[in-house]
Amino acid sequence: MRKPLISIIIPTKDSDATIRKCLESILNQTYANIELIVVDSYSRDETRKIAENYGAAVFETDAERSQARNIGARKSLGDFVFFIDSDMQLDSSVVAECVKKTREGNKAVIVPEVSVGEGFWAKCKALEKSCYVGDDSIEAARFFEKNAFEKIGGYDPDLEAGEDWELNQRVLHARCKVGRVRSTILHDEGKLSLKKTIMKKYYYGKMLKPYMTKHPRDVKPQLGPARLVFLKRWKRLIADPTHAVGMLFMKTCEFGLGWIGYKNR
Repeated sequence: MRKPLISIIIPTKDSDATIRKCLESILNQTYANIELIVVDSYSRDETRKIAENYGAAVFETDAERSQARNIGARKSLGDFVFFIDSDMQLDSSVVAECVKKTREGNKAVIVPEVSVGEGFWAKCKALEKSCYVGDDSIEAARFFEKNAFEKIGGYDPDLEAGEDWELNQRVLHARCKVGRVRSTILHDEGKLSLKKTIMKKYYYGKMLKPYMTKHPRDVKPQLGPARLVFLKRWKRLIADPTHAVGMLFMKTCEFGLGWIGYKNR
């Protein structure tokens, strides 16, 4: 059986601190038939040079993240497209497992995300992300059959926040089968501060109205501070009470700043 070509697409901007490890994790995949595409927003650092040294095709654009991903998909030659960020690293078997899932009839595949980083707040974020694994309201597909991705229209270029959730909803509405793998994506949060994470949510809050308008029923479980998934994972939280309290405080702050951002859009 011919091995399908997998196009891995990475939007970047000034990403030289993280992209090397990202690309190394791709080259270390057990599945070999991979095309590397970097869509760069005119980085002023060494991002482009590093990407080219690892054999990536680099395309420059001033487009925002959603449109950059669509540009990468249009430039790709693969049978499947896989979207990751430059601060992510893949388990060595991720691509092979995704391909296996497509042979079971899945048009899209969810890859669980594991958060790592330095400091107290990074550990709180890691605990939060661990609660989301297996939750259909939070996780979204990243790996797609290219024909299906194109048929549903790709990422909404008007969305700068919630674009992965929104695409996942259209995949489900198109009655495409969505699978899951056990291997994970490692998301490097770096040295995370409370200020950094809440200001990020403030920015997202300013950009969320288009998503909330398109999918009002999905907003509450995805964006609220008291997500039902935390109740389902209560054993995990009480096993780490210090970071659980920090995580709940962090989520409350994120929700508050996100709401302020939404009101001040």
